[in-house]
Amino acid sequence: MIYDTIAAISTAVGEGGIAIIRISGPDAIEATARIFRSRIDLREAESHTLHYGHIADPKTGEQVEEVIVTLMRGPRSFTAEDVVEINAHGGVVAVKKVLDVVLLQDGLRLAEPGEFTKRAFLNGRIDLMQAEAVIDLIRSKSDRAFSVARKQAEGTLSKRIKALRQTVIELLAHIEVNIDYPEHDVEDLTSAYIREQSDKALDEIGKLLKTANEGKILREGIMTAIVGRPNVGKSSLLNMLAQENKAIVTDIPGTTRDVIEEYVTLGPIPLRLLDTAGIRETNDVVEKIGVERSHTALEEADLILFVLNYNEEMHEDDRLLLEKMADRPVIIIINKMDLSGKLDMDEVERLCKPESIVRMSVLEEEGLDLLEKTISTMFFEGQLDSGDLTYVSNVRHISLLKRAQQSLGDAIEATHSGIPIDLIQIDVRSAWESLGEILGDEVGDSLIDQIFSQFCLGK
Repeated sequence: MIYDTIAAISTAVGEGGIAIIRISGPDAIEATARIFRSRIDLREAESHTLHYGHIADPKTGEQVEEVIVTLMRGPRSFTAEDVVEINAHGGVVAVKKVLDVVLLQDGLRLAEPGEFTKRAFLNGRIDLMQAEAVIDLIRSKSDRAFSVARKQAEGTLSKRIKALRQTVIELLAHIEVNIDYPEHDVEDLTSAYIREQSDKALDEIGKLLKTANEGKILREGIMTAIVGRPNVGKSSLLNMLAQENKAIVTDIPGTTRDVIEEYVTLGPIPLRLLDTAGIRETNDVVEKIGVERSHTALEEADLILFVLNYNEEMHEDDRLLLEKMADRPVIIIINKMDLSGKLDMDEVERLCKPESIVRMSVLEEEGLDLLEKTISTMFFEGQLDSGDLTYVSNVRHISLLKRAQQSLGDAIEATHSGIPIDLIQIDVRSAWESLGEILGDEVGDSLIDQIFSQFCLGK
């Protein structure tokens, strides 16, 4: 498949040591050669080589920028096309001048967001699952999430999906042969055989889906609401976890008037922290809005960190909040353990699960290890540090795996009900197509466009 030639800035906009303009397509080398002044003609250069020179305006001959050009001939490139990368000095003006000269060349246009990766997919360089992992690599907020995304980009998870799909297509082929040539007993295709092969595929799908919850959390983070009455140390906890002063901290109750969001990692655990306004009855109009938003964050959160002050007696508002959170994943943080105790811990333990109570002193940064361990136990069964990084983390992939699981389950149920084999074939084919959608073999142009539109320009 032949496309036109595209170009875009592939590095972040702003000041930096180096900025890169990437060019990909059939005219990439020819177009660059017309504006590149060097001792070597790029048209004759070998693949995967670097060349020093200058970018010049072909109309005036004026030198625009001193550069190093990297040349990669297709299919040995990321897009599987001819690719040229122009390394210029970092800076908004310098890189824009080079891009302007590049785009003045005939046949070149500005790339759309994600178009380089999209071409890598369309040219068979990577599958759709690997392409989506590139987004996760860029957006990774923790070392663990980066490692999971890197393994997916390398194709580790794709190999398992392909092997699973091969199991299903072999079953489908046997069914279709039996339907088309019933007079030839090619395989003793009995209901038992269909159940056996379907169970084999379902076992593998089950193993993959078992990692889905952890994978999704590593990819997106645990949405964590920090709640409690005013002045119990919620903003101080946010600042300690973020390792910077994100929220204003004073002795005046009601300082936080809105929900403050921050992405942090606690050890290997990614958290989307929501510091909420102190929940209490108030006549202040602005604070009232903040309290309402706190209740909304409370409802949407995956995890609630409910903060109590060890130096204060439990308030009726605390008891009401604990009652409201009875069925939610909540960790009770007893803050200010460095002060004298006025909180009735026996009452706290009666109202909460003892294993969900974490004693801390945010001021002295004590108790973080216990908080990390408690979250790890609650969401990862304490096994987050295991060596296996083959996680299913993408919501689209999880949905399609569940659809394939349902289809194969329907096929097994159909064999017990004595349903004709040509109808069972529909369920097995549906499972095969769902797995194909994960890899990009069975997807439409609209979905492809939607996925790659999430990429940044130049990737």
